[in-house]
Amino acid sequence: MATAVDTEPSVPTESAVPEEIQGRSLSAIAWGRFRRDKVGMWALGILIFLLLCALLAPVITNVMSVDPYSLNPDALDKENGGVPLGCGLPSSGFFCGISREHPFGVEPGTGRDLFARMLYGLRISLLIAFSATTVTVLLGTLFGIVSGYVGGRTDNLIGRFMDLILAFPQLLIILALSGVLTQRLEAMGVPEGNPARITYLILVLSIFGWPYLARIVRGQVLSIREREFVEASVAMGSGTRRILFTEILPNLWAPIMIYATLTLPTYIATEAALSFLGVGLLPPTPSFGATLADSVTYMSIIPSYLLIPGTLLAILVVTFNLVGDSVRDALDPRAGRV
Repeated sequence: MATAVDTEPSVPTESAVPEEIQGRSLSAIAWGRFRRDKVGMWALGILIFLLLCALLAPVITNVMSVDPYSLNPDALDKENGGVPLGCGLPSSGFFCGISREHPFGVEPGTGRDLFARMLYGLRISLLIAFSATTVTVLLGTLFGIVSGYVGGRTDNLIGRFMDLILAFPQLLIILALSGVLTQRLEAMGVPEGNPARITYLILVLSIFGWPYLARIVRGQVLSIREREFVEASVAMGSGTRRILFTEILPNLWAPIMIYATLTLPTYIATEAALSFLGVGLLPPTPSFGATLADSVTYMSIIPSYLLIPGTLLAILVVTFNLVGDSVRDALDPRAGRV
């Protein structure tokens, strides 16, 4: 007789279940590309450091016991025309006037600390650049998206208006209308002096800057408006406002961000140039352009008076440009550097 063999019930083995693939947003993908760009990361680190220095300028100057407006006659050589101590002599060095109390030196004639003035000048330059860039982006995006989507007579009207603005010589108009428009702003209630001048600089930079972005946005909208999701939104009866700002605008953030990051350094350099030409802030308010204009007179005696502000301004502009290039490459891999 055959005996039954007891067999244990087979235990099903666990099948290898593949891990769930997690999707990544476009911002996460762009940040991953940006992090692999060593030049962009270094530039971003330097930029963050400069932004923190500008933001914490009152704290830094208080800790170092310096002030951008206080006069320091003891740091000047009155017998040599009021230049910083140690300057104006045959034995004076390239960085004469620099000491532990004044790491960047002092201004000739006034003795104001140059380090403190650079920090506060950085605050003003960034304030004007960020404000003008914000207004430029808002105006350029609004007019560009309306022009590209509506088309027809509206597109022609906005296009001719942009051509009219771009036809004006920007620098000459800014110089010629500085006094008149500043007084007009003061008559409208803007505080007199530097607040009116800062408002004027922000407005003129924005007015002459937004048509460039509007043309870029218009070109993108002409392509996006023909896509299926826009046609589906129109078929569902969505209003124009919803189509523009809910369906189309989210697809424009990449070119808008790229343009903003590349516009910021342009406005910083433009503000410094206008201050150099006398259209900027009133003294004794610190400014990169005003400092560079004053340093030209003493260039042969105090080279550091020109070198330090010029180097800091160059670092700021180049850093913004490098970050802008890295952002562009991260958002558009086809435009990446070889």
